[in-house]
Amino acid sequence: MKMKRKLAYVAGLLLVACTFTACDILGDNCEICQLVSYDNGNPYLYGPETEFCGDELFKIKTKPPETSGSITIKWECN
Repeated sequence: MKMKRKLAYVAGLLLVACTFTACDILGDNCEICQLVSYDNGNPYLYGPETEFCGDELFKIKTKPPETSGSITIKWECN
C-alpha cells in the first residue's frame, strides 16, 4: 500500500514538472518575442517580452509589420 502511494506521488511530481516545460518536451521551439516600434528605421519603443510556442510562435513570426507614416511596428523573436 505504501509503495503505491509513493509511486503515485512520484508520478504526480513528474506530471507537474512536465506541465511547466511542455513546450520544450513537445519540441515546439519556444522563443521570446516582443513588439518593437521603429521611427524611420530606428527602434524607440519595446513591448514586454513574452514566450510563444508552436502555432502561436508561427503566427507571430509570419505576421507582417504594420506601418503608419514613419512608424513601423513589428514582432521580433530570439
